[in-house]
Amino acid sequence: MYLVSSPKLLRAYYPSLVWQINTEKKDIYLTFDDGPNEKVTPFVLDTLNQFEAKATFFCIGNNVDRNKEVYHRILEEGNSVGNHTQSHLNGWKTSNYYYIKNITIANERIASSLFRPPYGRIKKSQIKSLQMPDSSLKIIMWSVLSGDFDTTITGEKCLKNVIRHTKNGSIIVFHDSEKAFDRLKYALPKTLAHFSKLGYQFKPLDMA
Repeated sequence: MYLVSSPKLLRAYYPSLVWQINTEKKDIYLTFDDGPNEKVTPFVLDTLNQFEAKATFFCIGNNVDRNKEVYHRILEEGNSVGNHTQSHLNGWKTSNYYYIKNITIANERIASSLFRPPYGRIKKSQIKSLQMPDSSLKIIMWSVLSGDFDTTITGEKCLKNVIRHTKNGSIIVFHDSEKAFDRLKYALPKTLAHFSKLGYQFKPLDMA
């Protein structure tokens, strides 16, 4: 079970996390989790370039190690990156010590002040450890979940999820993973085309 749009109650429970960008401008923030992937991430980058769009890629450290050229291409083309742990850990099922250590290892590969917890699952104690007063780390969640990771739905359904719930400042989650690719390759180009026609711009997250 998952919710396409992040509920207000959940946002209130985790008020220090970033759920959307408060803006009156027609800006949208596409994000891609779980890459880089040698096949899917280049497709995403090529598609973004067709629409002069930029995005944020929350990368797994192990995947950066496997696909360094793709990782560097993400940055070279004006996109931003974020830490998604070294090995895609579920914070609810991981000790605080090992969770923070895993993030630190990934940070040696991913130069970013942005972090997104895999599955969106993170303990309040882990948040507290990451958001120490001397830390510049920003924990990024989302306002719209495309559902492209869900093998029981279609690309058409993913597209409807995004179109129905996106507004100014929305942070949208897609996945540059092989599991999501069948739905992503349908939904992403049509998402970009739909909102471009409405005058929206696609920007990378920059929380500096």
